[in-house]
Amino acid sequence: MSKVVTIEEAVSVIKTGSSLMTNGFLGISAPIKLIEGLVEAGTGELTLIQPVMSFPMEEHDVSLLAVNKQLKKIIAAHAGTSREITKQYFAGDLEIEFIPMGTISEAIHAAGAGLGGVLTPVGIGTMQEDDHDKIVRNGKEYLIYDPIGADVAFIKANKADKDGNLYFHGTSKSLSLEMALAAKTVVAEVDEIVEVGEIEPTDVYVPGMLVDHIVQGLNPEERHDYYKELWDSHHLLAKGGN
Repeated sequence: MSKVVTIEEAVSVIKTGSSLMTNGFLGISAPIKLIEGLVEAGTGELTLIQPVMSFPMEEHDVSLLAVNKQLKKIIAAHAGTSREITKQYFAGDLEIEFIPMGTISEAIHAAGAGLGGVLTPVGIGTMQEDDHDKIVRNGKEYLIYDPIGADVAFIKANKADKDGNLYFHGTSKSLSLEMALAAKTVVAEVDEIVEVGEIEPTDVYVPGMLVDHIVQGLNPEERHDYYKELWDSHHLLAKGGN
């Protein structure tokens, strides 16, 4: 059976109350079309797991899920780039579990690797001690953070073959592999879908065996125009900038 599906089919794997992780980071690697499709579907009571929210200045990307009142909880290191998320949090309408950035990344990795948790000194002497067990090893204090998995992961890649093998360019890899391992169902949004064999084996970062569904997202030109319009509308580009 083909892994290539429509946006509507892909977002239907998200059910009311599902947990969702995406590898977006201030717009980098954001699965824009999947998020827009999920907003259109309106599925609610979701837990969003993402270290950092969308690019600030305007509600877009995962912030649209908050605007549409689809989120009940966020697990993140930082959520202040969204005014809507911040407003709902301080109003008591949205729960946010804050976990330090490196630690949340390791907790997602731990879920995918089958580890029992993350042992780290990060958070010692802070409010993190209220929510995590503290132990002493070799004379040093550590906090224990549980693994963080999810029902579904939306990950953004540059290219997929029809078996689901994924290619990423540079730092766009983000937490894609860790999330693909930590989620029960993985949906990849890609710029381009090619035939099997057109991606060199050494260029595959997330193997197809981890990917359940593939959708066609914005192509590079469309994504360029999307962000250019967003940034230019807030005067964030130099005159004549590309």
